[in-house]
Amino acid sequence: MFAFAGNSILCRLALKETAIDAGTFTAIRILSGALVLWLISQWRGRKVRSAGSWRSAVALFIYATAFSFAYVELTAGTGALLLFGAVQATMIGYGLWKGERLSKRQICGFILAFGGLVGLVLPGVSAPPILSSSLMLGSGVAWGIYSLRGRGASDPIRVTAGNFLHAAPFAVALGIAMVPSASLAAIATGGLWAIASGTLASGVVYTLWYIALKNLKATSAATVQLSVPVIAAIGGIIFLGEDLTVRLFIASFAILGGIALAIREARTK
Repeated sequence: MFAFAGNSILCRLALKETAIDAGTFTAIRILSGALVLWLISQWRGRKVRSAGSWRSAVALFIYATAFSFAYVELTAGTGALLLFGAVQATMIGYGLWKGERLSKRQICGFILAFGGLVGLVLPGVSAPPILSSSLMLGSGVAWGIYSLRGRGASDPIRVTAGNFLHAAPFAVALGIAMVPSASLAAIATGGLWAIASGTLASGVVYTLWYIALKNLKATSAATVQLSVPVIAAIGGIIFLGEDLTVRLFIASFAILGGIALAIREARTK
C-alpha cells in the first residue's frame, strides 16, 4: 500500500518539480516496468510472450494514462482518494454483481461514501478540477478491472510481465504523440521519477499485488486499499508541501468510512 501511494507521490513530484509532460511520464513508466519485468522473467526462465492479455493491458494503459493526466492538477491526497474510491466501488460492485446482497448497513455506507465524493468535487474554492477528477475516477475504474482480472493468475510475475509487454505498444504510441511537446532536459529529470514509478512502485509491486490477490476476496482486497489515500495525503504534505484542506479531511472521513462500513458488513456474512 505504501508503494501504491508512492506512485501518486512520484507522479506529482515529476509533474510539479520538472518539465516532463504527463504523456511522456506514462510512456516511460510503462516501458520501464515492462523491461524490468521481462528481465525478471528471463532470469526465472519463464517465457512471457503468451502471458497476460490484451484486455488487461488496455485496462493497465487506461489506468496509467488517466492517472498521470489527472495529477497535472490534483494534489497527491485528493487524487489517491478519488482513485481508490473508484477502485473500491468497482471491486465491491463486482462482488454485488456476483451475488452479494446489500444490507441496510451497506446501503448507509454507500450513501455516506457517495455523499463524501459529491462533497469533494462540488464547485468551490478548494474543489478539485472536474476534468482531472473525472480522469482519476476513470483511472480507478480501470485499475479495479485490472485487479479483478488478475485475481486468478497462476504465475503473477509472468502474467504481470505479459500485461506490461502487451501495454508497451500503446505506451510507445503515446510517447511518439508527445514528442512535439517533450524535451530532453525534461525527460532527463522527470524521467527518473517515471522509471522509479515504473520499475519499483508499478512493475514489481503489481506482481506482489497479484500474488496477494490469489488469497483475497474482492471485498478484502478493497479493504486493505483504504489506507492508500491517507498515506498519499501524508506523503504529499511531507514531500510536496501540500495542504490538508477541511474539505479533503471531511470527504476522506465520509468516503473511507462509508466504504469501510460497507466492506465490514460484507465480510461478516
